[in-house]
Amino acid sequence: MFRKDPMSHPPAPSPMRANLEIAAIGLGALMASLSQTLIIPVLPVIEADIGASTTQSSWLLTSTLLVGAVAVPIISRLADMFGRRRMLLVALLSLAAGSLIDALTTDPTVMIVGRALCGLSGASIPLGISLLHTQLPPARRGSATALISAMLGIGGALGLPLAGLLADNVDYHVLFWIGAVGAAVSAALVVALVDEPAVGDPGRIDWSGMVLLAGGLVALVLPLSQASSWGWGSARTVGLLVLSVLLLGLLVVVERRVRNPLVDMRTLGRPPIVITNIASLFFGFALFASFVGTATYVQMPKETGYGFGSSVLTAGLCLLPSGILMLVLAPVTARLIGSWGPGRVLAVAGLILTGGLLLRIVLVGELWHVVLGTAIIGAGTGIGYASLPALINAHTPERELAAANGINTLARSLGSTLASALGGTLLASFTVSVAALGGAELPSLTAYRVLFGICAGAAFLASLAGLALASPKVDTAETREQQPVS
Repeated sequence: MFRKDPMSHPPAPSPMRANLEIAAIGLGALMASLSQTLIIPVLPVIEADIGASTTQSSWLLTSTLLVGAVAVPIISRLADMFGRRRMLLVALLSLAAGSLIDALTTDPTVMIVGRALCGLSGASIPLGISLLHTQLPPARRGSATALISAMLGIGGALGLPLAGLLADNVDYHVLFWIGAVGAAVSAALVVALVDEPAVGDPGRIDWSGMVLLAGGLVALVLPLSQASSWGWGSARTVGLLVLSVLLLGLLVVVERRVRNPLVDMRTLGRPPIVITNIASLFFGFALFASFVGTATYVQMPKETGYGFGSSVLTAGLCLLPSGILMLVLAPVTARLIGSWGPGRVLAVAGLILTGGLLLRIVLVGELWHVVLGTAIIGAGTGIGYASLPALINAHTPERELAAANGINTLARSLGSTLASALGGTLLASFTVSVAALGGAELPSLTAYRVLFGICAGAAFLASLAGLALASPKVDTAETREQQPVS
């Protein structure tokens, strides 16, 4: 485990002030997470209202995804150089500005620009984790880290029922006002309550690394987000994926030679960090596929033989227990991590997640079966999401905490992007013709079972990663390789 840098820490806040700091940063993390999912249920309504084309409608999601993928690692690295509080405010104010633009416009192009600005807020979670790690006394760090990390899943689980409830009763622009006001309030509270940790010499910005990383991530995320419409074998999909491999490979070469790299390959390549990021990819994959599988599953017509013909609101309410469990289990997980270690807790989380997904394959007859399965999945994900930053923080020098947590958040997001692409392909490939609906081709029960089976495999691999991280051999190897930080 790394010996932390002798940075100048502010005095430990009082318990009340610590709670307020956690609440301020947690609100921003929740708003950032909600911005990713709130508009998904109302996309058809938005498309009809503003006269957007199908392509423009899809870019309301894709623009946020692309900007977020690029912004998270870059803003996180800049935070280590120029101030974590400062860059957190940049992320939150970007969310407030982007949401405000979308709340006031009916122009498709302007709305896409606003959604792109919201993508910058993806950095709020890793910045919040790293900032609280330096602000809070050691006894409070575990539960705070667990809570902020879990917000990535909590926002996804709460976004669908909230959007469903509001879409049925108010104008959809209210969804954007929620993001604008929530982000602005969070930013104001951060200014009032949270101090900026001291930073050393920031050095120079690694522009070459920034260009290569941005190009490589765009070339990776864009075809994944469009694979269902472009086709996995299309020239655009294959060409961009090959380009991403070339650019990211070149990034590795360049960053090893740069004095002040954007991505520290030495730290990123340490076995505990590599294994943790792989586990993050698997967790992000399993959780997002469960969200997609639940939301569409319960809305399928009863004529399919498995669907419940439910509304968007009902589909969202099926996910609500999942989000509540993520929130409730955050402080419990922090205590477990202190007793068992984050690796063992991660292994247990992976097994819980695997069990919930397997349950979704077997129990399909009643709506409460869906709720039970997603609740177990939420419990496993919440515990896992709390364990991941604990592992990153334990094996990263303090001066690089924001950057390392940014890469870890990116890994989770890439897992979700891959799940969305694969899930869309599976649901379009395994279909059933419903005679009662005029022969309409809809996803079959087999499609969902295959999706949940793949997710269960990913969750089990994440559990194995946790066991590997709990092995004394990993820490021993890490200790031999590291050099003291002066």
